[in-house]
Amino acid sequence: MYEMLVNRINNGRKILFDPDDECLINLYEKIKNKSHKTLILWAWELAEESVRELNIKYINDARPENALNLSKQWAMGKVKMPIAKNAILECHSMAKGLTDISDIALCHAIGQACSVVHTQKHAMGYPVYELTAIVRKNEIKISEELVKQRIGYYIDRLSFWQKESQRDNRTWANFIY
Repeated sequence: MYEMLVNRINNGRKILFDPDDECLINLYEKIKNKSHKTLILWAWELAEESVRELNIKYINDARPENALNLSKQWAMGKVKMPIAKNAILECHSMAKGLTDISDIALCHAIGQACSVVHTQKHAMGYPVYELTAIVRKNEIKISEELVKQRIGYYIDRLSFWQKESQRDNRTWANFIY
């Protein structure tokens, strides 16, 4: 993985991971077999961590939190898709005004997580962007271990939400079922 990351950084890539990278294959295999509801709950939990992180640094910018909240309301049938979509696009737009490449990746990670409500195909978006943020924020030599640990965390939380989603008694919008 170290060599792959060095090559991608040297080639000027902004996003350092692809969903089909070898390090993500196990996660991808687990994601593709999960229900839409499981993936939404999983993605929201992950996005909440990133929202908290960005809220500390950008206290006057509520776009990531707004995207997450409207994504939840959309999944519950309380707002229509265009309202949530606009908030998600605003979260992505926030990245355009930032200079910290790790924070830019986190904005996109949140946007991807919120978009899982629309389609399960966005589920790999959060890890791709958040892992990029991890590498961008740390020395590359320690990033490999941090990335492996984080992928393990994604898989653990996915298992948790698979069980928890069966007990979840929220009212969901019809399109989630």
